[in-house]
Amino acid sequence: MRTRLRYALTALTVPLALAAASCAAPPSVAVVDAESATVDTSDGLVVDSERIADAELFEAARAEGSLSLYSGYVENSEKQVIAAFERDTGIEVNLVRLVPNRLAERVLSEQGAGRLGADVVRTSDYDIAMRMYDAGVFTGHDVPGADSLDDTVRYRDGAFYRVFNPLYTFAYNTVLVDPEDAPTSWEELTEDRWRGHLGITQVGAGGSSLTLTRFQEERLGPDFLPALADQRPRIFDSSSAALESLARGEVSVATAVVSSVNIAAAKNAPVDFVVPEEGMAAYDYFVGKTTSARHEAAAELFLDWNLSQRGQDVFRQIGEFPARSDVSPPEILGHQLPAADSGLIVRIPPQELIDAAEADQRRWLSLFGYL
Repeated sequence: MRTRLRYALTALTVPLALAAASCAAPPSVAVVDAESATVDTSDGLVVDSERIADAELFEAARAEGSLSLYSGYVENSEKQVIAAFERDTGIEVNLVRLVPNRLAERVLSEQGAGRLGADVVRTSDYDIAMRMYDAGVFTGHDVPGADSLDDTVRYRDGAFYRVFNPLYTFAYNTVLVDPEDAPTSWEELTEDRWRGHLGITQVGAGGSSLTLTRFQEERLGPDFLPALADQRPRIFDSSSAALESLARGEVSVATAVVSSVNIAAAKNAPVDFVVPEEGMAAYDYFVGKTTSARHEAAAELFLDWNLSQRGQDVFRQIGEFPARSDVSPPEILGHQLPAADSGLIVRIPPQELIDAAEADQRRWLSLFGYL
């Protein structure tokens, strides 16, 4: 009864509350504290006592002065990464950002025409990364400590690397839902109180949505998705659109990525996420140097920095799960995220995702009646 009453009251007050939140002063602390790192460039690049590049590579990269990055990563998050890299190295990054499927089309088209403009490509979805690899987009590069990276991080002899994993969970609007009333498990989303108040992203939005669907099928069982469909959720074409709707109070709870919630909250959006008791779905992001790189040294330095403890810590601050096991899991918005071996960070092997993709998509579309 308390939750139903709260919905009735907030129906009147939420527009004013959300407007007040949107007008609040911006936060004084950025998502990434780039200034906290100690950088020494007297003999190569050393950050917080870690040697990322020797003098020869660093000076060559500085002489090139810039690099071109084609990325399918969320734009706000990628800009945080670029700002930290530029601060550490003095090398400019020229960003071309597209959603992963569009990115693949552009990269493969330019590669086929012999005019790929990227020095480095970052993409989610192993299938996309392998299509690029098969087309000759990537060339091998050994980052420092490459021999210690297992075959879930270093692919095709260093042609590309898994660099971090965003975590897919669900979030809630903190004006509409008190923390004590927020759901704590995926199963709770199928309770009557959330019917008509949920937002989800459609299965064809990309590899992240397919990963979440496979997680839900494997971890939550075959009855979960039919029960979720019965909740009449609002369906969005992208996770960013779902999060924006959540922040505006158009839905109360929505599936969401931890890092995106973190950045939205830093901009005063009234959102918080949940670490569900059944766990979260982790999907992959890959990065590689291209065969056509015009700024080879800068591209190699960018990869080395991404896989360094410094780069991995930047991703951790954003809210991504680091690929390196010696970097601690994130602590975001007061939530300490579980360790990789806790059983709550569920990373499904890439080939398993590819093998299940067609059947998972067909079942999801049928259940949700989405055309």
